[in-house]
Amino acid sequence: MTVRVPAVPLRVLADSVPAESSSAIRERVELARARQAVRYRAFATVTCNAHVHGRWLDTHGCLDAASRELLATAASRLSLSARGYHRVLKVARTIADLDGDAGILRRHVTEALHYRTDQPEA
Repeated sequence: MTVRVPAVPLRVLADSVPAESSSAIRERVELARARQAVRYRAFATVTCNAHVHGRWLDTHGCLDAASRELLATAASRLSLSARGYHRVLKVARTIADLDGDAGILRRHVTEALHYRTDQPEA
């Protein structure tokens, strides 16, 4: 996945609001990877969300009703292919893992949709 990151304005860099530390981020990532390892322990070749079959994740990914509806609406409006739909789902599952949530919530799907790089540029 590739995410475009715009330049940070100088005034934002000068803010005194502390950001999440690298060690805290590392800990969240390690916990997310551990959750994924447990989730996929029955699969010989799957260790993380990126490697699981999209249909399996669609069935077992724990989407709540609002998330499923948002994803279906977005798939229709954006003319997502099955591959595109499942890529958004995998990213949403990873975001949920990073947040420590057992299920995929609407906010996770929304964030995953924002990371799509094939959207037209403004």
